[in-house]
Amino acid sequence: MDPAPGLYRIRINGRLGATALSAFPAMVSQLEAGETVLTGLLADRSAVFGVIAEIQALGGGHSTHRMRRAR
Repeated sequence: MDPAPGLYRIRINGRLGATALSAFPAMVSQLEAGETVLTGLLADRSAVFGVIAEIQALGGGHSTHRMRRAR
């Protein structure tokens, strides 16, 4: 069973250009300490894996963090 939609923060080693970032229209990008950080609401686990697969296809290393909601 997939968890409820969640806000995810995905850090990618290096800087992604505009063309690569266009692969992630639902996510907001920022550059932090030489890493591209994508933040966005992803519907379920398969959506997370889809983003990760796209990052890997672009040749990027990454780390993924689900952000906890404030109660």
